[in-house]
Amino acid sequence: MSKLGTITRRSFLFGAVALTGGVAFGYYHYATPAENPLENDLGEGEATFNPFLKIATDNRITIIAPRAEMGQGSYTTLAALLAEELDVTLDQVNIEHGQASAAYYNAAAMREGAPLPQFDDGIVAESLRGALGVVAKLVSIQFTGGSSSMIDHFDKLRHAGATAREALKAAAAARWNVEAENLDTNAGVVTDPASGRSATYGELAFEAAPLSGKVEVQLKPRRDWTILGKPQPRKDMRAKVTGAPIFGVDVDLPDMLYATVRMNPSPGGRIRSFNGDPARAMPGVKQVIAIDSPYGQGVAVIADNTWRAFKAAEAINVDWERGPIPPSTGEMEALHTTALDGTDSFSLRTLGHPDAAFADAAQEKRIEAEYDVPFLAHATMEPMNATARVTDTGVEVWAPNQGPTIIQYIAARITGFEHDRIKVHTTFLGGGFGRRIEPDYADYAIRIAQRVKGRPVKVTWSREEDMTHGPYRPMAKSRYKAVLDQAGKPKAVIGSVASPSVITSALGRYFPNLPVGGPDNSLLDGAYNQPYAIENYRIDGRKVDLAVPVGFWRSVGYSFNTFMHESFIDEIAHAGGQDPLALRRELLAAHPAALGVIDKVADMSAWATPLPRGHARGMAFALSFGTWVAEVVEVTDRNGAIEVTKVFCAADPGIVLDPLNFKAQMMSGIVYGLSAAISQEITFADGMVQQSNFHDYDALRINQCPVISVELLENSGHMGGAGEPGTPPVMPALANAIFALTGKRHRRLPLSYSVNFA
Repeated sequence: MSKLGTITRRSFLFGAVALTGGVAFGYYHYATPAENPLENDLGEGEATFNPFLKIATDNRITIIAPRAEMGQGSYTTLAALLAEELDVTLDQVNIEHGQASAAYYNAAAMREGAPLPQFDDGIVAESLRGALGVVAKLVSIQFTGGSSSMIDHFDKLRHAGATAREALKAAAAARWNVEAENLDTNAGVVTDPASGRSATYGELAFEAAPLSGKVEVQLKPRRDWTILGKPQPRKDMRAKVTGAPIFGVDVDLPDMLYATVRMNPSPGGRIRSFNGDPARAMPGVKQVIAIDSPYGQGVAVIADNTWRAFKAAEAINVDWERGPIPPSTGEMEALHTTALDGTDSFSLRTLGHPDAAFADAAQEKRIEAEYDVPFLAHATMEPMNATARVTDTGVEVWAPNQGPTIIQYIAARITGFEHDRIKVHTTFLGGGFGRRIEPDYADYAIRIAQRVKGRPVKVTWSREEDMTHGPYRPMAKSRYKAVLDQAGKPKAVIGSVASPSVITSALGRYFPNLPVGGPDNSLLDGAYNQPYAIENYRIDGRKVDLAVPVGFWRSVGYSFNTFMHESFIDEIAHAGGQDPLALRRELLAAHPAALGVIDKVADMSAWATPLPRGHARGMAFALSFGTWVAEVVEVTDRNGAIEVTKVFCAADPGIVLDPLNFKAQMMSGIVYGLSAAISQEITFADGMVQQSNFHDYDALRINQCPVISVELLENSGHMGGAGEPGTPPVMPALANAIFALTGKRHRRLPLSYSVNFA
């Protein structure tokens, strides 16, 4: 049974178990360091100092990256954190992905995901974040998400490197009978300046490793950094540009079989019957089997290559039962409207007395707006895949995944093996965006591998299978209203957001036996937790149960709430005769980091300088995943079609560990957000998804991509993430720019519903 089985309902979401006695009860487990998973997996001549580092006698230095590399550059920067303190260069190290282990649990994502504004650093807020950090250790889930990789390991990996450095110095000091504090380290060598003696890390490794738990360390001050804070060549780039077999679809094992799946195209639906005989008669087909999983029902074909499995799966005759979802997008939207019309809601933050402010404002100007956003697919370039082997003694899984321990949980559930009998190999990911924290592809691979015990089976989904099964970024509908004072400033704002709950849906799939309840702050992220100084303010959430699987999509709730919230802030500005940037600056005056990015993006975009006729700018702001971001989008009228010509972005994550990589992530998030804003949507008809591939779910093409400029600041007192914060503001900034150009307000995404893009 997973440890999660002991963490119930609201305790998992908000840490109540930690606050009401769970911390004391589990303190021993919390205070005890996790076992070093490298101890039982060392090669000849290798010594391990901690879960993040191995040094071999031949001077091979291996740094363990505890988070997935899916194009965001985490391998390089995570390794740089440890290398900086170890006093080695990145050229001297190899990097391996950490195996599934409690040692690599993610505390930051849960701690920073507390249902509180990220700018709230009061004692209650910090206590709750601390409690959630305890819960994270108790449940020990290893996953990549929430733009948390650097935040989670900024101290952990530097401390791991510093501890090893001091242990190596201690070993050399004992060998030479000198004081360790008088020794120097550089480029993998310990030197005694007094005598000129030196020893490589490899020569000292076996003497030093046992000392790693006995030394005291001090981390380098920032002024002494030689790697961090500077651009570094990506350690994963050579393999990628040379086509090395590094992704999940590249896995090739002896005696391997190949498979694919066809799952019910109507979410939650079962199989009435199927006839696999046409597939069994096709060349290379080994088996046709049924799959019954918490993630869906369907059929699988096992064959001697992937293409034959694909073609055979198409030949199977299946009578599908329709799932419990509403049959059409229109009916789903109607349920959102019903939720907004109802009274069942929750709120996580209220300022002043918003209802009273509206009741007392009979003579003051009011504005109202309603916004809609669709379901979205992740659309990773590498389709879903996993390779599994099940034997009489254990399970091995090779997969491009964001959650190794989640795969362990589901493998244990399927096979009955204990976790120490389940090994998860994490390959490079050909795109993640939250999709690969889902374990469905691994679940199916394990079930299929059970049917050919002892042989590895690579299961690859078709693009159509991936696109039509989600899980999706949820659709959402909101209503906003505001009262403006005599100066045209917002006196009161009330917003209501209706959407399916990502937390309820996702945890219901990952851990079916875990009851989940309570408010879901991801439903309101990007609205309730923005630092605008509006005297009377409330955002409430309304859960909509559609039975459509929804999950973590790049920036999660910020992806839709920022569009709605920042569009409405823009509407307030125009209704009150205010400059949109100046109004935001006034409302955010209490936060220097916010002012910094707003002033910077104003300068970058020459906001105060009028544009020629046929050109316009729009802006938006968001604080997400600890990073303060302001973006300006510039658009041009090309004979009645809108061209997105420029995007300016100013971001403040507090500390920038690699400026070029951080800028690349912001650009990536911007392009991802523009793709969604301009054309992407998932729609339903007859209980099934209508889109199936990139021909009807396209991403922004190179010829459509604007010139993107990014500048970074370091005014924030807290470290923020890079992978997601670029995405939320670009969608409203684009819509606001189109309003500035045309005078028409667009409140529904994708904008291609009503805008012709060049």
